[in-house]
Amino acid sequence: MELERISVTIDRCSKTYADGTRGLQPTSLQVEPGEVLALLGPSGCGKTTLLRLIAGLESPDQGSRILFGDQDVTQRPVEQRGVGMVFQSYALFPQMTVAANIGYGLRIRGVSPQQEQRTVGELIELTRLTGLQSKRPGELSGGQRQRVALARAVAVGPRVLLLDEPLAALDAKLKQSLREELADLLRRLNITAIHVTHDQQEAMAIADRLAVMRAGQIVQVGGGEDLYRQPSHPFVAEFLGRVNRLQRSAQAIAEQVLLLGDARIACPSGLGQAALLVRPEDIQVGAPQAGWGMARIEQRTFLGDRVQLKLRVDGQPEAILADVLRDAPFHTGDAVGIHIAPQALMPASEATP
Repeated sequence: MELERISVTIDRCSKTYADGTRGLQPTSLQVEPGEVLALLGPSGCGKTTLLRLIAGLESPDQGSRILFGDQDVTQRPVEQRGVGMVFQSYALFPQMTVAANIGYGLRIRGVSPQQEQRTVGELIELTRLTGLQSKRPGELSGGQRQRVALARAVAVGPRVLLLDEPLAALDAKLKQSLREELADLLRRLNITAIHVTHDQQEAMAIADRLAVMRAGQIVQVGGGEDLYRQPSHPFVAEFLGRVNRLQRSAQAIAEQVLLLGDARIACPSGLGQAALLVRPEDIQVGAPQAGWGMARIEQRTFLGDRVQLKLRVDGQPEAILADVLRDAPFHTGDAVGIHIAPQALMPASEATP
């Protein structure tokens, strides 16, 4: 089944509700043809508002523009935009078979029975539902229901596929397996897709790029690995994974160093803040040695694939978390050496203009 691959352009799009609440600050975003883009952020950040504006379920403020390809759809109602939607509940018809659910949108559009059968057959094969055509939703697993919902959404040939927290209602173990399945399915469908989620791992596993949102604004857009390793904003660093906050004195700032126990770590230029961030996996722990700081292990937690150490370091008001290999020979009460590569340090506050 051939699906149209188009771009989506959000140009200075904002939303103000009747009571004056600003659901979305003026926002611009470009989604490339065939790209899977995740809108990621905490509850209330504006990601669902933006998705509803793209779908046509909400009207944006004056001056906003939404384009599908080169076509301005800002004033078009949802039924004229050519969007497919998958919701958290999947919203399948329980009394209908898999085949009937997938073909429902085609039937209400007056497509011939032959064309419906052909399209449904292609999608059943594409979404690996072969042999389940006559089953009803109540007889399917969570992953199978998700595939039916996706197949139904794309059966009518939408130009853009919108997914609103499709995995949010699942338990952690099922969610992990289904996000891999969803990522694979979206690649095979080869359709432009926008996926709303508050789950960082889900977004990084499924999307080509992430748009991280906070307080009605997009803070940073990029690939998951780029945003994790090189966040341009402290919020992105803290939202995408765990971080330690390290404090610095005025003298340390002036000397462009971080004091870590009795060690002085040179800081890259531009990091003039009183606090810096570092991820637990970027803290080296080993035998005490020259140039390294001294720390004492307050707690050792075995996490299966790694060991988490809670370290107490002189000069730091809070304990520091470090991730080490699961066979690391460190125990509670041990004195150890720690080191941080300067390039692993990140600012803990926004740069002042």
